[in-house]
Amino acid sequence: MAKSNFRPLHDRVVVRRVESESKTAGGIIIPDTAKEKPQEGEIIAVGSGARDEAGKLVP
Repeated sequence: MAKSNFRPLHDRVVVRRVESESKTAGGIIIPDTAKEKPQEGEIIAVGSGARDEAGKLVP
């Protein structure tokens, strides 16, 4: 995937999903309807951080 040309604002992040396997170790094919949403991802970009009550930047 190409590098993105944008940065998220403030305390936001951009995450790319990690593709899950469509087969088990035993060779059983898992249908799309039985798959769970991925709980892992790769961080692509992060924002600069949020500001606290005093106005200081908190990464």
